[in-house]
Amino acid sequence: MRKLFYAAFAYMLIGVASGLFYREFTKLNDFPEGQPTQLGLVHTHLLVLGFVVLLIVLLLEKAFGLSESRLFGWFFWVYNAGLVLTSAMLVWHGCLTVLGQESSKMIAGIAGVGHMLLTAGMVMLFLALRTRLFAAKPAVAAD
Repeated sequence: MRKLFYAAFAYMLIGVASGLFYREFTKLNDFPEGQPTQLGLVHTHLLVLGFVVLLIVLLLEKAFGLSESRLFGWFFWVYNAGLVLTSAMLVWHGCLTVLGQESSKMIAGIAGVGHMLLTAGMVMLFLALRTRLFAAKPAVAAD
């Protein structure tokens, strides 16, 4: 449960900082306001997929003991790897856009791997949740 709490807290801090970075980096480089860049997406990805989702998972852990499922550890690490990879590629691509440089297809490919890891993590979360929701309950002794 501590891992979920600290991970959610870290994503909240990094998500807020990424919003500040986006605003200041685009100003510093005279990037036209309103012109789209991937940097604007990092803030929301980290806050929603990191902070909010992990807080929800923390509540599910408290209610159903998700960590008792052997899939839970896999979910945690695969999901976080996917979120970090996806966010890093958004930052990289966004910085290149602001600097007026062209990005390579490699960035899109790596971001795609990040999204696949996020998806796999979500599937593992639902499988872990299913095992905990429908776990055999101890029989109540008849009087």
